[in-house]
Amino acid sequence: MDRKELSVLSTRARILIIDSIHRAKSGHPGGSLSCVDCLTKLYFDEMNIDPKNPSDPDRDRFVLSKGHCAPALYSVLAIRGFFPEEDMQLLRSIKAHMSGHPDMRHVPGVDMSTGSLGQGISTAVGMALAARYQGRTYRTYSILGDGEMEEGQVWEAVMAAAKWKLSNLCAIVDINGLQIDGKTDDVMPTSPLDSKFEAFGWNVIKADGHDFDSLSAAFDAAKSEKEKPSVILMRTTKGKGVSFMEDNAGWHGKAPDDAQYETAMNELKAQLAGSEDA
Repeated sequence: MDRKELSVLSTRARILIIDSIHRAKSGHPGGSLSCVDCLTKLYFDEMNIDPKNPSDPDRDRFVLSKGHCAPALYSVLAIRGFFPEEDMQLLRSIKAHMSGHPDMRHVPGVDMSTGSLGQGISTAVGMALAARYQGRTYRTYSILGDGEMEEGQVWEAVMAAAKWKLSNLCAIVDINGLQIDGKTDDVMPTSPLDSKFEAFGWNVIKADGHDFDSLSAAFDAAKSEKEKPSVILMRTTKGKGVSFMEDNAGWHGKAPDDAQYETAMNELKAQLAGSEDA
């Protein structure tokens, strides 16, 4: 799939993200917008999946370790055809099935319920190890937040993946530089992540999380590694696509009001038109 098609799809997903969070009056737009390009690339161009058979035992697995960014995952799953896009209107409704964090029991296409930071990547390690024992060829992918790297459980999982040489595992760290309390470098610095992962025995790859060619090269490099687990250190902008949300920690976990919603939707619809005409 070419860059134009992927750009159109990711912009459509951004529109669903903002619309669903505004309707719910609750949610996490900033980190959802920063990782949605990567999710679009994964679900439309990388992963072996079938929306008509979401439980296929040979499908590739995906775990959203930073589970608060469920609006991004849900939006991409909806556009990919796992469930109707109209279901996004039910986000965080107590009367519906679209929880504020990924829910594998009720949302088709979700491989793991997540939300408690650090547990998602741990589960992804288990999935990759299970494939090894079962003789299956599926790959497992997991997106973490850079703030999530402060969790000790993450590094336990990183050690385990290296021990078992899980070359069928690809972790992606969404490095947007911000978390709920501000800059990650101020809250709890985790840099340099590249040398840390290398010291733990991982294959380290770097990418621009908003450039589909860069992401494509990164995923190719991960698939070519046959001895180590791979991690893609993905530079992104929190709130990407909505001008007043970009690089603003205040949009980690709040919904836009009506005026902000209108501004955001106008910007995204203009981007969509531009992508379609390009």
